[in-house]
Amino acid sequence: MTLLDVRGIHVAYGSVHAIRDLSLSVHTGEMVCLIGANGAGKSTVLKAIAGIQAPSTGVIHYAGHSLARMPAHERAQKGIALVPEGRGIFVRLDVMENLQLGAYCRSDTAVDDDIRYVFDLFPRLAERSRQIAGTLSGGEQQMLAIARALMGRPRLLLLDEPSMGLAPIMVQKIFEIIRRIASDGVTILLVEQNARLALAASKRGYVMESGRIALADTAPALLANPEVQNLYLGGAVSRGDGASPPAI
Repeated sequence: MTLLDVRGIHVAYGSVHAIRDLSLSVHTGEMVCLIGANGAGKSTVLKAIAGIQAPSTGVIHYAGHSLARMPAHERAQKGIALVPEGRGIFVRLDVMENLQLGAYCRSDTAVDDDIRYVFDLFPRLAERSRQIAGTLSGGEQQMLAIARALMGRPRLLLLDEPSMGLAPIMVQKIFEIIRRIASDGVTILLVEQNARLALAASKRGYVMESGRIALADTAPALLANPEVQNLYLGGAVSRGDGASPPAI
């Protein structure tokens, strides 16, 4: 079943057209990645879905309902959670306070259960539950940003550059946890500069170029695509026939 369906959206920042006639979909339970060069418009796609940046044209449907004119806080209440680039945690509050704010819109009685769940995902946060968030390491802050989003019990988790600025060993750890979150049934749309890791973790992927979707396929097919390998995976693949790879 399609959980997210984006059709023909256009987003501009003044005279700068960040997204042009973009369409994509994410099915319930999938992890889908969005890759491309810096400035391609990937983060703007997530902001449009989350309600932070309104498209001038096009439609976004979530769980079968249009998100038109729905503000960001209502989208969060409906189960759309964004972990923004740069983490966006409350640096002057401690870890537990950040998590509690993640559950601010909830009225159920399972908040403590979910705190235990995120502490199981992120044992370091449990050890530092009363530490001021701004004093955590970069990797720990990224863990907190994801954990805080999970406290809203999202159906759709939007992750924007979760590996940015992290040491390789921490990147691997973060992606292990993202895979576990996906296996627990959370639908994920991932924007990530590390295209190889993103595609390896995802079921499907989209390649963005200058605000448009240039290519869409299964993640294994994109990993094997010579042009994707050349542009985003750090090495060209010889085709053996002297022909140029297909343009995307």
